[in-house]
Amino acid sequence: MPFVELNDLPVREPVSGYRVRFLHTDNMTLAYWEIAGGSSMPEHAHPHEQVVNVVDGAFELTVSGETRTLSAGTVAVIAPDEPHSGRAVTDCRIIDAFHPVREDYR
Repeated sequence: MPFVELNDLPVREPVSGYRVRFLHTDNMTLAYWEIAGGSSMPEHAHPHEQVVNVVDGAFELTVSGETRTLSAGTVAVIAPDEPHSGRAVTDCRIIDAFHPVREDYR
């Protein structure tokens, strides 16, 4: 699987307004999100390290009680088991990298 066409991956909507395509490798999961402005992700935590990369738009991210609005070129690193939540200020495109693989997203 050295090459993948993202448009060939199925689209899911695990939370209202959060459309995503998941790519799983042996060691990590990449999530390609398209998020409708105003959509919220409730606070949650998971045992995976997560790197959030905003590609387009503005996204308000809260990590362990600290809130920041991210825009294109801003990256956030979320440690395993760290509580976090978010809200799309505008329509957004975000790429998340998770390690290890998110088996719950397969």
